[in-house]
Amino acid sequence: MHGSGLDLALVFLLAAVIAVPVFRRFGLGAVLGYLAAGVVLGPFGLRVVGDAEPVLAASEIGVVMMLFVIGLELSPSRLKVMRKPVFGAGGAQVAVTGLVLGGAAMAAGLGWKSAVVVGLGLALSSTAVGLQLLAERKALTADHGRLGFAILLFQDLAAIPLLAAIPLLGRAAAPEGELGVLAVAKAVGAIVALVLGGRLLLRHLFRIVARSQMPEVFTGAALLTVLGAAWLMQVAGLSAGLGAFLAGVLLADSEFRHELEAQIEPFKGLLLGLFFMAVGMSIDLQRVAAEPLLIAALVVGLLSIKFALLWAVGRMPGGLDRHEALRLGAVLALGGEFAFVVFGEALKAGLIDPALRDRLVAVVGVSMALTPLLVIAIDRITKGAPAAAPKRAFDSVPDGHPQVLIAGFGRFGQVVARLLAAHRTPFIAIEHDVEQVDFVRRFGNVIYYGDPAKPELLRSAGAQHVKVFVIAIDGIEDSLHTVRTIRRLYPDAVVYARARDRRHAWQLMDLGAKAIREMLHSSLRMGEDVLRELGVAPDVARDHAERFAEHDDRLLAAQYLVQDDEAALMQATRDARLELEQLFSADAGEGVLGGITGSADERRS
Repeated sequence: MHGSGLDLALVFLLAAVIAVPVFRRFGLGAVLGYLAAGVVLGPFGLRVVGDAEPVLAASEIGVVMMLFVIGLELSPSRLKVMRKPVFGAGGAQVAVTGLVLGGAAMAAGLGWKSAVVVGLGLALSSTAVGLQLLAERKALTADHGRLGFAILLFQDLAAIPLLAAIPLLGRAAAPEGELGVLAVAKAVGAIVALVLGGRLLLRHLFRIVARSQMPEVFTGAALLTVLGAAWLMQVAGLSAGLGAFLAGVLLADSEFRHELEAQIEPFKGLLLGLFFMAVGMSIDLQRVAAEPLLIAALVVGLLSIKFALLWAVGRMPGGLDRHEALRLGAVLALGGEFAFVVFGEALKAGLIDPALRDRLVAVVGVSMALTPLLVIAIDRITKGAPAAAPKRAFDSVPDGHPQVLIAGFGRFGQVVARLLAAHRTPFIAIEHDVEQVDFVRRFGNVIYYGDPAKPELLRSAGAQHVKVFVIAIDGIEDSLHTVRTIRRLYPDAVVYARARDRRHAWQLMDLGAKAIREMLHSSLRMGEDVLRELGVAPDVARDHAERFAEHDDRLLAAQYLVQDDEAALMQATRDARLELEQLFSADAGEGVLGGITGSADERRS
């Protein structure tokens, strides 16, 4: 590597800022932009980076963080429903693709052990590229996106025994037998330790950290959880991404889920971009230039075979319609980043020679670079095609998109939430006080910790699907800050906000929110009850309360127009008081209005 760390960081950021917007402008997607930037900066381009291996190793943290965020989206109940597509479709894809590609490798002259490793290594697809392409097209919740994720999850699981088996298939197979059993026991022990330890410790850890009210400490705890879980799995010989994924699943039902996603998202985005650049740097352009026809034939063969088999898997075990199966094939036909590790281990074990390893790495890298173009082509082919109603394995798990978001869950917000729950209207509640979150959750309420004024938290909580926002925050400045954020991000949303007093209500009205003064309606209800106790007829008392509320709403609107003019404000108040007195006098047949209404009544009789 040339240059200092600061120089390289500036070069990477500059490349991303230039390449990604340009490629997205032409509809080619961010992934292809990162890959192209990596090719230009790498050892086969401008040689800004002389060795791509350290960059690739460091940037894999981005993939780890992505899998943690995905785990946060998958509660245990959702994972339970996914077991059939994961082990059914995922198992079928890996087995059939590995068998076909392994057979092709044997036909090319490889021994059966080498062919097994090559076939299964090429059967794996890139989790990072595939999920990023799905996310860019907002297709993670589409039929092919869900099935694609299930297949990728099985591939990550399948990569573990594949790596463990490579030394056994190599020349040193005999003395390694006992070590293989020990490695499996070590892996199982690490998973059990992570699951049990995570369930017992993680939520308590974040509860303690949240009480400190220091955002940077919470960020540090989030990063510690992700990297710690990844490190534990790596020490046990497993995938670091699997550890992060399991940690995310363990926290998926916790009150800190959305705050964690908001904290991790910026790091994930930057490091994932660096990972794609590192993959671009790893593409051996000299090998491609030396054997262009061979590499091209291998790439076309890999993409064609995997695309056809994925289409078949999507149709049969996956239950997708034809067009969704085509989209699945386009996203997952590429090779995977895990193939770099597999082929490196196969080289150490003597199963393949250096030249074959270089060819395979080049094929995987080129397939990654071509996949965004393949996805674009399939999108255009299937655009506007009517979708059949597929038989999906995910139908029993609702998407859970909330219709209402309640910011602040004190006494005011809880009353709104109880009414919505009685009406079976899905909502999500966010509260910044961890003590209040802990207390409310004891009674079975679904509420999440975090600051509802954070754009990242709102996006994580699914605010784009929300129809009505209820701002029930007690503090005036916090309330206004939250409304401003929501108005900026979701200008067409309906916002109801709790107002402390008239001036707070006017500030909320300036922001386009519908202000509800917290004491008005309860005071009116008490006044109505007092009138009844004094002998006023119930219907008359109710009518008086309703007319007062209507009158006060008109007064609030009138004063809003002149709120900056103190004299006009006072005059509006005096006029409103006089109008109210005349209205109630008319009910008793007194005053000018009473004479008019009385004469009218006499004429009608």
